[in-house]
Amino acid sequence: MKSTHTRPGIDARRRTLLTASLAGAAASLAGMPAFAQQKFINILTGGQSGVYYPLGVALGQIYSKAIPGVRTSVQATKASAENLNLLQSGRGEIAFTLADSLSDAWNGSEEAGFKNPLKKLRVIAGIYPNYIQIVASEESGIKTLADLKGKRISVGAPRSGTELNARAVVRAAGLTYKDFSKVEYLPFGESVELMKNRQLDVTLQSAGLGVASIRDLATSLKIVVVAVPADVVAKIGDAAYQPTTIPANTYPGQTADVPGIAIKNFLVTHDGVSDDIAYAMTKGLFEHLDQMVAAHSAAKAIKREEATSGSAVPLHPGAQKYYKEVGLLK
Repeated sequence: MKSTHTRPGIDARRRTLLTASLAGAAASLAGMPAFAQQKFINILTGGQSGVYYPLGVALGQIYSKAIPGVRTSVQATKASAENLNLLQSGRGEIAFTLADSLSDAWNGSEEAGFKNPLKKLRVIAGIYPNYIQIVASEESGIKTLADLKGKRISVGAPRSGTELNARAVVRAAGLTYKDFSKVEYLPFGESVELMKNRQLDVTLQSAGLGVASIRDLATSLKIVVVAVPADVVAKIGDAAYQPTTIPANTYPGQTADVPGIAIKNFLVTHDGVSDDIAYAMTKGLFEHLDQMVAAHSAAKAIKREEATSGSAVPLHPGAQKYYKEVGLLK
């Protein structure tokens, strides 16, 4: 009978070769940039009919080409609040959010959907402003904020950034949700479909100018973009909300400038993302802004010199490194 045992000399040589192989692999990994070891960047956006989603798709394409060894995915979500909770739990690497939602998350506002302060969050960049756009069907007879009383309205998905904006604006206008005959909590696209079917009178949408959902609505029926005067903006009492103007002809049939309200958007990550990845994500954004603008015109308002201000949430060290390189931080 043949022996099944290997000779001791062969065993020793195999162990030596295996040890050398493992040591070489470890040395190789140790010498690799950190981003080459991180395989995925999941980008958290919003509903597909909003602005976050097409910009997130563009960002995914940028990162796939600009960051070696990385695969990206783009996730449609309920936007700001959900995105921030997902980041806190490590289920995404970068996300879009509104400034007020980011502040509420950092401080732990339960009313806004954050049971505890989300202290893992870190800022990548302040980007373009959202415009809180209140759009009514012309046949509803709505022309001012006061005319909203007794009407049927959609205020955005529950506890989304849009819905939090809606609460602030409605309160500043001296109204409550109880003043409406019907309140729907729906994403942009679904709100527009109900308006087309005459099941809603007005939709409030917090998005970049020229958002696809409102463009779609304006091509189907005559609309009125409801003004939000500067004195109403001031009554909100939050510096994140700023008076602005929705320029004439932003949407079909909107022939005059309309006083409005703007709030800054941010790209945010978390402290579990490596400095190298955060640096590469920040650099990739600003070196490929043309691709972001091609995805949606709202990205025209992204300015590198305005990227580091507007939030109490700290910048990620990787983002800080980029801003120091380009002379925005000391």
